[in-house]
Amino acid sequence: MQRLLLLEDDISLIDGLTYSLEKNGFDIEVAGTIKEAEKALAEHTGFDLLLFDVTLPDGNGFTLCERLWESGNQIPIIFLTASDEETSVIRGLDCGGDDYITKPFKLGELCSRIRALLRRSHHKGNEEHILQSGNVLINLAESRVFLSGEPVDFTGAEYRLLCLLLKNRGKVLTRGVILDRLWDGAGNFVDDNTLSVYVRRLREKLEKNPSKPERLVTVRGFGYQWKE
Repeated sequence: MQRLLLLEDDISLIDGLTYSLEKNGFDIEVAGTIKEAEKALAEHTGFDLLLFDVTLPDGNGFTLCERLWESGNQIPIIFLTASDEETSVIRGLDCGGDDYITKPFKLGELCSRIRALLRRSHHKGNEEHILQSGNVLINLAESRVFLSGEPVDFTGAEYRLLCLLLKNRGKVLTRGVILDRLWDGAGNFVDDNTLSVYVRRLREKLEKNPSKPERLVTVRGFGYQWKE
């Protein structure tokens, strides 16, 4: 049974959606706020698709989607919203959403779109177990890194940082965003000084000249960027 997370604060809509989606064979977990959704995503990794309302009591679905996208999230996201303005639709898709359905909508159409997106995601997932940039290759299925075909050893935190950078290659990631996404083995946040150490180690292992990096570059005043 495929598992969905529904982020919605309208009780009447929640009841109808939950009933209909469960009748169509989906397992539904409901969150009424951004905080509840973040907690559910942190505690459970088995969600196949996310359904996000946009306007919520403690924020909006676009912001949460952006944070998930920056962290390398690959779970498909459908926005459910009352706004059909073009700017809103564009914002939803540009921030990482995969589909956008305006309220009111037909439940049959929603289920069809969910199934179509899950099918596309499944095929995409089978193809995307490899991350590659130049001669740096990450086998995500085996959690192994290769440089010019030769394996390179990384600690868990270094590996997570490298995956985050390659999934967002070309995009500047602020130190704050990176710190929010990196955890050590005990579940504690990585601090700013430790992040600098990890960046230096990545450069020593992957750059021809670590003192003059060409791949993992510092964008002063902002953070870091992985360049192709």
